[in-house]
Amino acid sequence: MASTAGRSRVARARVIAVRDGRARERADGLAAEEPLEIRAAGPGQEPVRVAVTMRTPGHDFELAVGLCHSDGLLGGAPVLTCRYCGTGSAVESGFNVVTVTSRAPFDLGAAERNFFASSSCGICGKAALEAVAVRCEPLDDAATAGEATLLGLPDAMRAAQRVFDRTGGLHAAALFTGDGDLLLLREDVGRHNAVDKVAGALALEGGDGAGRILVVSGRLSFEIVQKAAVARVPILCAVSAPSSLAVDAAEALGLTAVGFLRPGGFNIYARPERIVTAEAP
Repeated sequence: MASTAGRSRVARARVIAVRDGRARERADGLAAEEPLEIRAAGPGQEPVRVAVTMRTPGHDFELAVGLCHSDGLLGGAPVLTCRYCGTGSAVESGFNVVTVTSRAPFDLGAAERNFFASSSCGICGKAALEAVAVRCEPLDDAATAGEATLLGLPDAMRAAQRVFDRTGGLHAAALFTGDGDLLLLREDVGRHNAVDKVAGALALEGGDGAGRILVVSGRLSFEIVQKAAVARVPILCAVSAPSSLAVDAAEALGLTAVGFLRPGGFNIYARPERIVTAEAP
């Protein structure tokens, strides 16, 4: 039985490791996974539940703010407070309910109308694109990045994945400057959660991703494109493949989409003008 004592991001377990026909018991590290309930409210309003997500504990406030922001639930209003249920402490501790309070009244109808975009399950691509377009203007960002810079990003991201080193079981999202300098990295069992944590960190600082590059460790989905667009990140890269709707969304929302970013090369799927290559195709 795995233990998460101390709310660590790494749980300990005893496993039977089989290697070369030999079995032995040893300790192993597992990525911690726990539910987080996210509630939202405006000044003087009672909080309402807007989401429950499975996540790796840590950076919970960023995750909550990022999810609410990317799903359009805050209506563009700044965050007033973010706290664990039952405490006013801003220190992350053993709680699994976070309440986000915005400076403007919270529209419960927005949660009902927009939350489906988080899973895009059972809706057509056109409806999903229209839902994001309502809350996010297409990007008009003149940022560029060079071929050599992009090729160095996966290794830079991997080198900063401290919890992955201990578990081998976490996704990552990393924000870089246009010159390839790492600004921040977040890890989580959920790909979307890692991106929300980055977006939440930007929102809590009162900024956005203008001129930046976002790299994700898995595939490029529609949801990740929409989160990057709302965070105003112009260049989005993934080490794996994009989906067709992700490419459509990137094109419509003005994002440069790069997939299969690995040693030796990459594919540009949308808005290639931001990528400076040694030789034009």
